[in-house]
Amino acid sequence: MPESAREVFVAVQRNGDGDLTSFKTSSGRVLNYEEALREVQAGAIAGVNAFKGKDGGTYLRGDADGDPTNNLDALPTFQ
Repeated sequence: MPESAREVFVAVQRNGDGDLTSFKTSSGRVLNYEEALREVQAGAIAGVNAFKGKDGGTYLRGDADGDPTNNLDALPTFQ
């Protein structure tokens, strides 16, 4: 899928511990963490990649592009 046709994450929700739990896409869809992970792995979301953590779990992170303003933790929250 061309980069321009892919959605991006524009906002996030966090739990009480500050962990990311949900993501809002540029088209307005809201995805829980597992849905977001599947879509990133399928190549439907731009600017984010999935990686395997030391604990064996798979997690999301923003692409390393040198711009801290588009990191997942820097995105605004939504209700």
